[in-house]
Amino acid sequence: MVREILLLGDPRLYESCDPVTEADAAALPGWVEDLHDTLLAYRDRYGAGRAGAAPQLGIKKRLIYMLLDKPYVLINPALTFPDGEQYELLDDCMSFPGLAVRVRRHKRCVLEYSDEAGAAKRMELSGDLAELVQHEYDHLDGILATMRAVDGRSFYMMQIKRQF
Repeated sequence: MVREILLLGDPRLYESCDPVTEADAAALPGWVEDLHDTLLAYRDRYGAGRAGAAPQLGIKKRLIYMLLDKPYVLINPALTFPDGEQYELLDDCMSFPGLAVRVRRHKRCVLEYSDEAGAAKRMELSGDLAELVQHEYDHLDGILATMRAVDGRSFYMMQIKRQF
């Protein structure tokens, strides 16, 4: 089901999320479906979107959904950084369509998580995928890209594809 995406300023976006537990097993498939459907609807409307985090839909759980070459469900992800190398980029978000923010992100990260079947997974990521995971992971801790702005002049309005 397509759900409303919480927008910049909604206090729920600034809350830390709880881990997904065994008690959440029955709700998990519905959450994943809602993240998938909402991401596709966002793509149709704005022509962008590769991933979403559960708190953007008001689900206060450590869950990320990415739709790249295939769907990835990241349950209780953990991030580490093999080195301190960072770079600056313009970051955007489904919670503030049309706004880009210049931020610093790590060039590389190691992602550990469980998939939908409960299997432990590990990925070594770099470049745009490392940035994407860092962005979505921040949502789980109540951190938005606007809070990582390089400085007060790091905000840019973009032309966005809007279809109603």
